[in-house]
Amino acid sequence: MRLGIDLGGTKIEIIALGDDGAEMLRRRCPTPRGAYRGIVEAIRDLVVGAEAELDRAGHSGPHSLGIGMPGAISPFTGLAMNANSTEINGQPFQTDLQEALGREVRLANDANCLAVSEAVDGAGAGARVVFAAILGTGTGAGISIDRQTWDGRHRIAGEWGHNPLPWPSVEEVEQGKPCFCGRRGCIETWVSGTGFREDHARVTGSDLPGPDIIAAMQAGEAGAVAAFGRYTNRLARSLAHIVNILDPDVIVLGGGMSNIAQLYERLADEMARYVFSDRMTTPIRPALHGDSSGVRGAAWLWGR
Repeated sequence: MRLGIDLGGTKIEIIALGDDGAEMLRRRCPTPRGAYRGIVEAIRDLVVGAEAELDRAGHSGPHSLGIGMPGAISPFTGLAMNANSTEINGQPFQTDLQEALGREVRLANDANCLAVSEAVDGAGAGARVVFAAILGTGTGAGISIDRQTWDGRHRIAGEWGHNPLPWPSVEEVEQGKPCFCGRRGCIETWVSGTGFREDHARVTGSDLPGPDIIAAMQAGEAGAVAAFGRYTNRLARSLAHIVNILDPDVIVLGGGMSNIAQLYERLADEMARYVFSDRMTTPIRPALHGDSSGVRGAAWLWGR
């Protein structure tokens, strides 16, 4: 079996996959808040419990284990960095997990796990280079090449959300808000679900949840239609940058904003205005495995 774990801000989820990708087990627990050792122990307990359950079903372990995490493990210090689950930053996260479990553990950024999952048997199956973006509360992205993560020299490959919004208008430069990374006007602050909601509130004066804005857009309400138009254009500019630099075979979108059907009707045409080519043919697809992609990708860190 291949075990995968997705470490999220509110929950930790474990999955067991067979060689054919069939799901054999799935369990979850709340993420301990403010307690680094608590997170390590919660992961340990999930693995021990899952393996005991698999053993009773005739699947003896130990099994391979991959973990999708926010941020990454620094190649220079071996410590966790850039995680919005700040308890693990600066900690020897991989070392502590391996000691707690008594085996090798492979870790990767959660967005890279999304890319691997979709490259193996999802919306990017058959493609060599997959760029996968998470458009949720924040904005992350990952790259898979030949069904493996592409981490990069500094383990930050795919950190697309912490680059500036491309081709900004004067108003966008002036309105760019501070990002948690310490800079201002990052892509994340514009194309995340949070950024979409804040932009609508800034222009209309009405602070609505994202799903309510989308429902209003679909009903033809002018302010919501305009907000979605601005969002689509900003996302198109941001993804055009990726095509101009990486030129992936397919772009896969995950996270809450990826569930809006109208995005896929408009993005390609919007992107064509900014892609440095005579035509724009890159497929843009929703993640086939949806919210399960991250945990499935973690399991596939050991290959198929």
